[in-house]
Amino acid sequence: MSKRVLGYMAFFVVLVSLFFVFVFAGTDNWKPKLPNLSYVRPFSFTTQLGEQFTEEDYQGKVSVVEYFFTTCPNICPNMNSNMKKVFETFADVSSFQVVGITCMPEKDSVARLKRFSDSMKLDPARWILLTGRKDSLYIAARSSYLIDDPKNVVTNFEDDFIHSQFFSLVDKNGRVRGIYDGLKSPEIEKLKKDIRKLLKEKQGGGNAPNLFGNNP
Repeated sequence: MSKRVLGYMAFFVVLVSLFFVFVFAGTDNWKPKLPNLSYVRPFSFTTQLGEQFTEEDYQGKVSVVEYFFTTCPNICPNMNSNMKKVFETFADVSSFQVVGITCMPEKDSVARLKRFSDSMKLDPARWILLTGRKDSLYIAARSSYLIDDPKNVVTNFEDDFIHSQFFSLVDKNGRVRGIYDGLKSPEIEKLKKDIRKLLKEKQGGGNAPNLFGNNP
């Protein structure tokens, strides 16, 4: 092979390299993206302030979602303690929020959620507590947030009960990008790391939804 051909090949490689540097420099496009596991289906629940909260309220924000109930004596206090650590890490980031959804709506009325929120000294604009119809809340837990197995539905719906320690990470486009054990410190640290990744993503960015993967 002649020196001239080798020179052309080397020039071509340099040119292509410069092109990719130009396209991706200063962006995170070259970094691996978090997977799209699901997306938040349309819903309408009520906050601790008695206001409507829908899937549209996820737009433009990175959110961590948990299911709990206000009288839970065992895993919920530990989950909320870890969630508070996550919230405090991003307390100054207006595009971050926590969404706590009750799994016992027959007990957790708007008024009770408000009392719980006040007792925990939560910012109701950034740490939203939700209640609604039990069937809608549970469908969302399983089909949108993936924090419980959809196969766990019992014959008598009134006997159905979700008690999960998992947190669901939702991006600025309402897509679920990760599931984390809210009781394990390494998982909490990974959650913080992944929140930082999603905060850097522009709305409308990320991967296309995985319609044939974990979506029910």
